[in-house]
Amino acid sequence: MTEFKPRPIELIECPRDAMQGITDFISTDHKVEYMNQLLKVGFDILDFGSFVSPKAIPQMRDTHSVLSRLKLDETTTELSAIVVNMRGAQAAADYDEIRYLGFPFSISNEFQLRNTKKTQNEALNLAEEMLNLCEISGKSLIVYASMAFGNPYDEIYDVALMEHWLDRLVTAGIENISLADTVGVATPELISKVFNAVHEAFPKANFSAHFHTTPDTWEEKIAAAYEAGCHRFEGALKGYGGCPMAKDDLVGNMPTEKMIAFLEAQGEKIRVEKEELATALLMAGKVF
Repeated sequence: MTEFKPRPIELIECPRDAMQGITDFISTDHKVEYMNQLLKVGFDILDFGSFVSPKAIPQMRDTHSVLSRLKLDETTTELSAIVVNMRGAQAAADYDEIRYLGFPFSISNEFQLRNTKKTQNEALNLAEEMLNLCEISGKSLIVYASMAFGNPYDEIYDVALMEHWLDRLVTAGIENISLADTVGVATPELISKVFNAVHEAFPKANFSAHFHTTPDTWEEKIAAAYEAGCHRFEGALKGYGGCPMAKDDLVGNMPTEKMIAFLEAQGEKIRVEKEELATALLMAGKVF
């Protein structure tokens, strides 16, 4: 019998998600300085920006400029950028520096319309087009399954519905899927149920946990996902951010520094530079 070897923990740092809902514009210089510091920490992936309409997300209007000034020669961290249409996908794919394109597909049809102005079926077709573009351009596609744990729109939600849409994504050939608790409604019981279900139903897919959380519920959420076998986690230093397209009040991101402490307490070896992480935490207070 082959010995089972658990996959190593992977960390995705999401300054894009931390910044995008802030009304006051964060200067390009501050963004560049902060992201270059995050690159020194050694996260597996840095979700650094988005190629979307500046009218929709004004904070990310300088993504092109930020990218041109990132110091990528001395880091193993790979870059990810969010896109919502083929125009943005092609713009991101034209950059050799970007490894991943991230596309938001929602379990909620209402949120899909709000976020991308497309129905779920239209968004699924778009995801397939993006996957084809990624294969041609040597990129990988990450689909963010928004509202994967429920939504605020009084729509029907259950795990079977989520599995239905995930099955369509996986059948289309999409392997990287981030299960997003977009408005912070997930309970530990539901998180456990969801991750156990998807690992059983889609064993070849690579699922990550993208939780939005209040300061008093972060640990129970990360613990539930970890105990259910999740090995890829997304967060933002100090828990800044949230999704401005979901509802009026933002629910913060999973605080990366607390997530790292939790995982290390479970005996996991987290591959980050601690001194650089401490510097980044100090810098985050200034940037935000």
